[in-house]
Amino acid sequence: MTTTYAALLRGINVSGHRKVPMAELRSLLEELGHRDVRTYLQSGNAVFTTDADDRSEDALRQDLEDAVERHFGFRVDCLVRDADYLAAVADACPFPAAELEGRQLHVTYFSERVDPERLAGIDQAAFLPEEFRLGDRALYLYAPDGLGRSKLAEALSRPGLTKGVVATSRNWNTVAKLVELTRA
Repeated sequence: MTTTYAALLRGINVSGHRKVPMAELRSLLEELGHRDVRTYLQSGNAVFTTDADDRSEDALRQDLEDAVERHFGFRVDCLVRDADYLAAVADACPFPAAELEGRQLHVTYFSERVDPERLAGIDQAAFLPEEFRLGDRALYLYAPDGLGRSKLAEALSRPGLTKGVVATSRNWNTVAKLVELTRA
């Protein structure tokens, strides 16, 4: 049985730093034995299928992180999530995604569950109309003026709030495209 996954690489190709060309990322994934490898945008989104039924998402992540480090000479945090998880996160969105622009809605994927107590100190009312909600290893952020102007996003990214947890964010357009690509 084959399973389709998305690999989400954190913090690559930003302002010319930690460059990971998508063609090389596709080759690395193929060298790891994966098939039907596709990338989306230049920000570290890859979709692949594998027969590694006995391999956990963490094992697949570790393989990819190690391969990136060997090939590029620097470590990149990655998350690997299967098609069902990505669809479930999209389906569970607490905001009206169909009514919003993709730049207004974001999902931050986490490597593990984040205890709501970590975020309890954020006074959500102080950031309205911006809002966030926690989901299954994900945080949904509604930022009507976009992420670049979001004061709430800035507050959520403070050191310590998600200490020890790998986090990487995608706008809703990318979330929807990854669901589509993993379902294709």
